[in-house]
Amino acid sequence: MEARGELMVKGVAKRIIVVKNPDQRYFEQAIFILRSDCAGVSEKEVLRQARRAAHEYLRRGENRVENPLPHLRGLLCGLLGAALTAGAWFAVQIF
Repeated sequence: MEARGELMVKGVAKRIIVVKNPDQRYFEQAIFILRSDCAGVSEKEVLRQARRAAHEYLRRGENRVENPLPHLRGLLCGLLGAALTAGAWFAVQIF
């Protein structure tokens, strides 16, 4: 089911399309704000593109694997800082 309408964004009327998803496991509805230069494009093509965009968004989310590197980077930097501090302390104590 789709709905069309207008939305005011900073005083400018924008055309919107709301695509309601019958399978509500992921989202209830997707709201698309149409560009002003898409005049002449059929409603069927706009709906097809909106559905494709929603599907691609979900597909990318399923294939995403969280990168552990940002978490390890903080730990490694902390350990390196501690090692350098200990090394500097020992160097000062020896000389």
